[in-house]
Amino acid sequence: MALSGLAITSLSLSHFRSHKAARIEFDGRPVALVGANGAGKTNILEAISLLSPGRGLRRAATDDLARRPERIGWKIAAQIQGVGADHDVETGADAGEARFVKLDGKPTTQTSLGRILRILWLVPAMDRLWIEAAEGRRRFLDRIALSFAPGHAEVSLAYEKAMRDRNRLLKDQVTDVHWYGALETQMVEAGTAIIANRHAALARLEAASDSGSAFPHAALALTGPEGAPDLAAEDLAQALIHGRRRDMAAGRTLEGPHRSDLRAAYVAKGVEASQCSTGEQKALLISLILANARALAVDLGRAPVLLLDEVAAHLDMHRRAALYDEICALGAQAIMTGTDADLFDALGQRGDVMIVQDDGGQSKVTG
Repeated sequence: MALSGLAITSLSLSHFRSHKAARIEFDGRPVALVGANGAGKTNILEAISLLSPGRGLRRAATDDLARRPERIGWKIAAQIQGVGADHDVETGADAGEARFVKLDGKPTTQTSLGRILRILWLVPAMDRLWIEAAEGRRRFLDRIALSFAPGHAEVSLAYEKAMRDRNRLLKDQVTDVHWYGALETQMVEAGTAIIANRHAALARLEAASDSGSAFPHAALALTGPEGAPDLAAEDLAQALIHGRRRDMAAGRTLEGPHRSDLRAAYVAKGVEASQCSTGEQKALLISLILANARALAVDLGRAPVLLLDEVAAHLDMHRRAALYDEICALGAQAIMTGTDADLFDALGQRGDVMIVQDDGGQSKVTG
C-alpha cells in the first residue's frame, strides 16, 4: 500500500527569480512542470528547496534570489503537510537584509524547517558529482545525513566555526596550546557527531536499497583525502593535536570530517562510479535518492518531497516508467521538470501536469 507523503499544498512566490507573483496549488500527487528552457521551472523547485535548511538547490546568495530589475526583496510562502502536523511557512529577505524564516507566523531558525519537512533533490548540476571535487560529494552526503538527523546542521555549523577559529590561530602562527585545546575540544565534539551521522546515513541507504529496482545498487564508502582510510571518530582528537605543526605550515586544518570523501561503486558491474558512463552515473544518483526516500518513509511513515529537475530527459522509456512507478509506490510528492509533456506520459492520471511559460518577462504557471 502506498504511503501518504509529506507535501506542499500551496506555494506563493513574490518577486522570486523570474516569478513576479505566483500561486500554485498542489494535491499531493507527483507534478510535472513543463515548459521551454528559461521559462522558470527550476526556479519553482529552488523556491521549494528553500523550505528546508540551507541555501537551496542552487546554493545562491540571498540577494541573487530577488527578481530583477526591481530587487525589492523576495518572499516564499507555503502551506505544508509536515511531520506530525500541517504548517504555514514563510521565508524571504528584504533588499540588502538577511533571510528570515517564519513558522506559523512566528520567527524561527532554518534548522527548525528540517524537523517539520524533508525535501530531497536531484538537479543537473549533480550529474558530475562522481568525477568532480570531493566537496560536492561531502555536501551530497551531508544533505542525506541531515534528512535523517535534522541536528546534523547544527553540529556541522559548530564544527566549521571552531575550525575557522583554529585556522586563524594557525595562520597567525600562534603556539599557545591552551588556545588550541579549547577549540579542538569543540571540533572533536561536533566532528564526532558528524562522522557518526554520516556513517548512520550510509547504513540507512544500504538497508533501503531495493534489489528489484530498475536503478542500479550503489555501494558507498567514506574515505579520507586521496582515497586513504577515513578518519575514525575516536582518532579525531589525536589527529588535531599531533597535526598542529603540519597544519601551521599549511595554514589550515588538514585532517577531520571536512576532508572526507564519498566513494561509490556500481555493484553489479564492480566498477567505480567515476568510471561509469554518464547515464550510469545518473542512474546511480537516482538509486540513492530513492533509497533515501524509502528509508525516510519508514522512519516517518510518510515519504519526503522529491524535487527532480530535468531527470526524465536523461532516461529511456523503461527507466522513466520505472521511476514514476517507484515514486507512486512510495506515495511521494515528486515535483519534476521537463521541456516536453510526452516525457511524463507513463505517469498518466497518477500525476498532474502544469505549464510554465514566459509571459512578457515574467514566469506564468497554468494547469
